[in-house]
Amino acid sequence: MEKFWKYKLDHILFWSVTVGFHVYTRVGLMDTTGWWQFVLEVAIRNSLLAIIIYANIEYLIPEFFQQRKHLSYVAGLALSFGFYILLKNTHDTYLTVFTLKPALSFWQYSFYNFSIALFYMCFALALQLSKEWFFQRERLRQMEIEKLNTELQYLKSQINPHFLFNSLNTIFFQIDKSNMHARETLTKFSDMLRFQLYECNGHSISLEREVNYLRNYVDLQRLRKDEKYIIEFSTEGELREFSIAPLLFIPLVENAFKHVSHYPEGENKIDIQITAGSSGVHIQVRNTKDNRVKPTEKAGGIGLKNLVRRLELQYPARHILEVNETKKEFEIRLTLKESA
Repeated sequence: MEKFWKYKLDHILFWSVTVGFHVYTRVGLMDTTGWWQFVLEVAIRNSLLAIIIYANIEYLIPEFFQQRKHLSYVAGLALSFGFYILLKNTHDTYLTVFTLKPALSFWQYSFYNFSIALFYMCFALALQLSKEWFFQRERLRQMEIEKLNTELQYLKSQINPHFLFNSLNTIFFQIDKSNMHARETLTKFSDMLRFQLYECNGHSISLEREVNYLRNYVDLQRLRKDEKYIIEFSTEGELREFSIAPLLFIPLVENAFKHVSHYPEGENKIDIQITAGSSGVHIQVRNTKDNRVKPTEKAGGIGLKNLVRRLELQYPARHILEVNETKKEFEIRLTLKESA
């Protein structure tokens, strides 16, 4: 069934039936108008139908109906029907010259052509909704499967968190009080672990908490790098007003630290920017890269592949993921849009 939608066989079947039925009902025109006018009638009627149907499916529904701009959607739909009726009325009147039959009134033509357009529009929408229902059902099924797999892996790898935090607490007090850097490092690590164990079980997390987790991760990474590395982390906007899926941004940051350049003299830089605004949440991560990196060590490994899959499942049609790569720099941008 998936291949049926993938190769647009639903469109081919729809137009084969539509055009075939029209040819069958209008084949008598060849006796009175000739084959050329018959072909013209079939081409004009079905081309006009295709224009208003695809204008509705590809533009009016996503731009207006799904955005809850219902008045604008109705106005656009009325204009598309008016477009069809006006042009088809003109062509029907033109055909009477060849059929030698008296032309109907404008309103008679309009009623007939409106009923034709309405029927095929509803038929096309029914097929489109069936396809969307199928994809939605498959997406939910995939989410359930991946959720169960994630829970299973979590149970397999879970250790006793109380024992873990008690051990960390013991280590903390064993560190000499004068060694504040070691204590702060252990505290950051403990906060990260607590976040992963206790706060990431739901479907969403506060963006502010996610950013704090990233800050702790970046601070720990700074300790591993020397002064040759420039690491910048900045945020903008009201982070506490937004929620995102937990641990969604960490693969982007991990990828930057994993693949950052290691020039002894040149610039080695990682720049992380997170912005929250009216258009949603945006993160941009850039890092310098080493041209000597082997193809098997290219940026964008399994972490980013898993991220792409998560975005498809959790933010369908509500995310933009862009990857830009040059000889000297790797950049990835992710935008999470507000739900309609």
